[in-house]
Amino acid sequence: MRIEKLKQTFEIDATLVHFPLHPETPAEGRSMAEVYAGRNVDPEAMYTRMKRLMDEEGLPYGRRTHTYNSRLAQELGKWADTQPGGEALHDALYKAYFVDARNIGDPEILVELAEAVGLPAEEARAVLASNWSTRPAPNAACRPSALATLVN
Repeated sequence: MRIEKLKQTFEIDATLVHFPLHPETPAEGRSMAEVYAGRNVDPEAMYTRMKRLMDEEGLPYGRRTHTYNSRLAQELGKWADTQPGGEALHDALYKAYFVDARNIGDPEILVELAEAVGLPAEEARAVLASNWSTRPAPNAACRPSALATLVN
């Protein structure tokens, strides 16, 4: 990823900022057709553009049929940042969402991803069940205008 390339060249610390871009997205997600409806957007052209941009960066990118609410994934990612090796979860979330088209709003999928990168499954499950969703989102003061590459 571009951040990894920067870290190799410069002495930097990167801090990921989480915020709900589309908090209205339901747990089951929304079809991409529904997302694009009424927006005068060509979904195929949008996919082709994103695929080209991702290819230029050396990032895998699949064809998604749905978009999902990423609030729980953001919460889990924030927790993972406090755990040894937890930064690996961010790449796993990227792959799950943008490559494998998985629902990163599904707590079971999130626990599976956490466990796959070496995080304790039961702790991940506890984080997801801790009612964080009733609190303001982590770093909710940040807005999309400042950060252009985040998901839901």
